[in-house]
Amino acid sequence: MTLLTDQIPAIADVTADERAQRLTEAGTAWNERIARDASAAQLTYKVTGRGVGSVGTEIRAGKHRFLVDEPAGLAGDDAAASPVEYALGALISCQVVVFRLYAQALGLTIDDIEVTAEGDLDVRKLFGIDESGRAGFHDVRVKVDITGPNTAEEYERLRVVVEEHCPVLDLFANTVPTSGSLV
Repeated sequence: MTLLTDQIPAIADVTADERAQRLTEAGTAWNERIARDASAAQLTYKVTGRGVGSVGTEIRAGKHRFLVDEPAGLAGDDAAASPVEYALGALISCQVVVFRLYAQALGLTIDDIEVTAEGDLDVRKLFGIDESGRAGFHDVRVKVDITGPNTAEEYERLRVVVEEHCPVLDLFANTVPTSGSLV
């Protein structure tokens, strides 16, 4: 069964100068927009999902579609990454964005960046075996490998700035008021 027929589009590579220009233009545009109207800083994201297969979900985010599933051992069809893998992927991709954004702002150069995230999860709460633990990750480790001409100390200072400004890291590190309803 084919759940999604669209191919994953490739992201065109850009030069360091093109990336720097795009980052600078985006930062300038947001600063100007917010200076004119502070309410422009408030964004609302909406994503919808529809159950498919055994426990899979087809996600729609704007014009984008992607599939989320579980491995067979968790009742899935193993047709896509799991929700917790996507959560780690969201953390990684946000880290890449914020590293690039603040490297540009601080005058640092990133020739290449690779981020790895590992999360430990105990499934006892998920399956109702033990209600005392957490249902989600109890430990997440993020490793960032940056190559570039700057010193290790400069990249470490950048890492600290990124940890203070990364929206998805903030989701992992802090409780977010969340409400649910059945419609």
